[in-house]
Order: sequence, then structure tokens, then C-alpha cells
Amino acid sequence: MPVVHKSALKAARQSEKRRARNRAVQTGVKHVIKKLQTAVENKQTDETTALLRDAARALQRAASKGVLHRNTASRKLSRLTAQVRKGVVSA
Repeated sequence: MPVVHKSALKAARQSEKRRARNRAVQTGVKHVIKKLQTAVENKQTDETTALLRDAARALQRAASKGVLHRNTASRKLSRLTAQVRKGVVSA
């Protein structure tokens, strides 16, 4: 039977906890983005500003926790803002 060190077991436990936490944050970000995109598609201009604010908050929080790289969060926010502006102008 292989020798498994205590530190390896602890690292595996920590990794699993981090993975669960990161997945929860990523899922939350995806849900907020999806809500925003459906509001833009349905041309709900009054809701899009509030949803864009929520998306920005979620993306920045994920970036600050290290779940997303800060440049990735910034890029996603920039593209979402462009979608909202395009949807508002065409509406």
C-alpha cells in the first residue's frame, strides 16, 4: 500500500473546498450574466441597467477572490456593456 502523507491528505481536502467555493462563485456570475443577456434580448431597457450593475459587482467580486483573472473580468464587463448599449440603441 502506498504511503500517503498527512500533508497530501490535507492539501486534497483544501483543494476540494476551494474548488467548491470557486464553482459556486463562477455559477453565480454565470447566472447574473445570463439574466442580463436575456433582458437585453427581450429589450427590457429598464431592467438592463440594474442587471448590468449586478453583473459588474459579481465580476469584480470574483476577480478580487481570485476566481477570475482581473483582465478576464474586465473584458467580460466591457463586452456586456457593449451588448447593453447596442440593445438600448436598437430598441
